[in-house]
Amino acid sequence: MNKYLFMALIASATDTDLWAQNPVNIIGTTSKKVVSQEEQKTTAPLFKFLVADNTHDYGTIPEGPNAVYEFQFVNVGNAPLVISNAQASCGCTSPEFPKNPILPGKKGKITVTYTTKGHPGNFAKSVYLSSNAQTNDGAGHFELKIKGIVIAAQK
Repeated sequence: MNKYLFMALIASATDTDLWAQNPVNIIGTTSKKVVSQEEQKTTAPLFKFLVADNTHDYGTIPEGPNAVYEFQFVNVGNAPLVISNAQASCGCTSPEFPKNPILPGKKGKITVTYTTKGHPGNFAKSVYLSSNAQTNDGAGHFELKIKGIVIAAQK
């Protein structure tokens, strides 16, 4: 019986250590601090785009010239923001993004160009950003959207 009581006490003590704020390892030193989501938000880089819903509507535009829009943003986080990639949803859309880190409080821009020639009609395209910025999903991915209507050129 004493053997079972001893095993229950050991299991209980181990379980308590797993739920502690600063877990203690076997030799009694404090291990790495557990960082809450609130602490991550205050120390991570964070995008704030200056356009609602990260969407730009070109409206009605003529076929021929490229449609260009600059998505401006501010790093409102507390660490440098690094964009590692920008991928368009199709070949008719091309993004350009800053290659250098955007420091906290500084502005940046992502230029999106849509090729209208040969693409009359309604369009809705996306640009997917990969970065070290804090996001709700924790993945560091953002989606920028463009849309509009291209009026066919007269022949």
